[in-house]
Amino acid sequence: MQRLFQPRSIAVIGGGTWCANVIRECQRIGFTGQLWPVHPSRPEIAGVPAFQDLDHLPMAPDAAFVGVNRSATVDVVRCLSAMGAGGAVCFASGFREALGEMADGNDLQEALVDAAGQMPILGPNCYGYVNALDGAALWPDVHGMTRCDSGVAIVGQSSNVAINLTMQVRGLPIAYAVTVGNQAQTGMAQIGEALLADPRVTGLGLHIEGISDLRAYEALAATAHRLGKPVVVMKVGASEQARTATVSHTASLAGSDAGARALMARLGFAIVDSPATLLETLKILHLTGGLASRRIASMSCSGGEASLMADLGQALGVEYPPLGQAQAAALRTALGPKVALANPLDYHTYIWGDQAALTGCFSAMMQGDLALGCVVLDFPRQDRFDAPEWQLVLNAVAETRLETGKPMALLASMPEGMPEAVAVKAIKAGVIPLCGMADGLKAIAASAAVAAPNSEPLLMPNVASPAQTLDEGQAKALLARFGLSVPRNALAHSGEEAARIATEIGFPVVLKGLGIAHKTEAGAVAVGLSSSQAVLEAAKAMPCDRFLVEEMIDDAVAELLIGVVCDPAHGFVLTLGAGGVLTEILADTVSLLLPVTEGDIRDALASLRAVPLLFGYRGRRAADIGFVVEAVLSVQSFVTAHAAQVQEVEINPLLCCPSGAVAVDALIRLGEAT
Repeated sequence: MQRLFQPRSIAVIGGGTWCANVIRECQRIGFTGQLWPVHPSRPEIAGVPAFQDLDHLPMAPDAAFVGVNRSATVDVVRCLSAMGAGGAVCFASGFREALGEMADGNDLQEALVDAAGQMPILGPNCYGYVNALDGAALWPDVHGMTRCDSGVAIVGQSSNVAINLTMQVRGLPIAYAVTVGNQAQTGMAQIGEALLADPRVTGLGLHIEGISDLRAYEALAATAHRLGKPVVVMKVGASEQARTATVSHTASLAGSDAGARALMARLGFAIVDSPATLLETLKILHLTGGLASRRIASMSCSGGEASLMADLGQALGVEYPPLGQAQAAALRTALGPKVALANPLDYHTYIWGDQAALTGCFSAMMQGDLALGCVVLDFPRQDRFDAPEWQLVLNAVAETRLETGKPMALLASMPEGMPEAVAVKAIKAGVIPLCGMADGLKAIAASAAVAAPNSEPLLMPNVASPAQTLDEGQAKALLARFGLSVPRNALAHSGEEAARIATEIGFPVVLKGLGIAHKTEAGAVAVGLSSSQAVLEAAKAMPCDRFLVEEMIDDAVAELLIGVVCDPAHGFVLTLGAGGVLTEILADTVSLLLPVTEGDIRDALASLRAVPLLFGYRGRRAADIGFVVEAVLSVQSFVTAHAAQVQEVEINPLLCCPSGAVAVDALIRLGEAT
């Protein structure tokens, strides 16, 4: 796609206002190549002489903006492909995105892809792109980008959001802004790979509304890691493909958002939830490539700012390590005896206006295991005040970066406190200008999430199909074949049969009614039954005529949930969390994508708030984590073997015991084999 994104010649096909805007935007950003408007009757477009048709062009264009109606777009793209053009932006709408209004939209989109052949196309239904590195703008509207020598690339599905992002006044150098529209032929992940291949691109930001090609995103992650270029994602919306059941706790906890976040973590991408945090994160990634951890130092000349940093940082997962002896000694030398030493640090105003002293303070603070140093500083309004002393702080931060080799940021508590001119100056000095305390700290946390991707290919989800729910006995029998430990149990078709089976199993027992999704709420579970008569009476009180009789497990120290939901947009989402009837209330869960390893499972369990129960809280006995891990791997083995059918699996609860882990309730939903 190099010809498309770095063109030396651009054809603009169509005569409307949008096409005239493309020519003007190319001129405004300084395109030095050939501009060729094409229109059958107009002699010029936006002051540039026009060609009557594509046949009259001097040669095949590297890139083309196709600004004609949807039907004509197909014909134009076919001609461009046949003449060997490098690629095209398809502006028209009315394709697959408009199926509710135009019944032929799907057929027309397929015709467009067929017409393009091997020639790459963006869209349809998209604005195209701006390349600020080479000065090319196949873009029919306003944008806020200026020329740069290097910077980040931003790729999104919404043209309006892309415009808004380019209007930032935060100092971020944006090398490319690309919109993908319907992604009829070329997907966002493929475009991301092409842009990362440009050595002038330092990182990639994606605005994703839905994912349709998991393997393409795995390839993007591998390319980004190989090139050492970080990726951050703003993921919004629920995928149209994703669907979850309503009969289990897992379904309510592991929705599309959980799947998306698990996918991004597996790919090694940072994930954010707002445009502001996306831009702030991209600034950090542009200058650092990603932070090694969330361990930072905060420095300000105000106790109030130090307290704000402490409170907000704690809420957002940013860590402020306590000062080490070497730090404290160096700071005491730099600041004297009157300053209380801590992290976050209020260095007071004793050294204000002294650049050398400020550098000494900041450099002393940056000793030790720290991923980033943040100096909190809001500039006064530039239309009312000169601020030479504030510039000295920026100079000292830049010097500290050079002296210590540690990444340094200048963080304004509010976006207004970081004027664009200051932010641009900071970037040029290698200092990260963070606009707003909350968004800046979120960006720091996100930047620390950039990691190497999981090289194990995802277990691919199946195509949606009608699903049936197995009863608990059937579910347990299936899972037991794959190594899951379940209580001794038997099926009964009457209360009398249940009483007889209970005697054979041995008291106490548990009696469960079958054919009911939420048994506890329906009064279809009775535990601790210690006689045949108790079993018979419990059976008569239940709203069913089929029962499962089980031995009672009474030595559990914790209850966990193991759930897997097939999310066609993201893969098989594994949810681990606090189990039992309070699962949804506690909402103590973590989500991963299959396949997982023993190490993945142990790390996920360690992240739960309920983990102290597993290790023996306040003198209680501990569970054997090895058996818990085996239970999760058993569920994974079942899902892998039945991946073409599995829609959902849930174990809730898994009773975690000192010498085992037993699934006392199980649910399986299977679709038709594809």
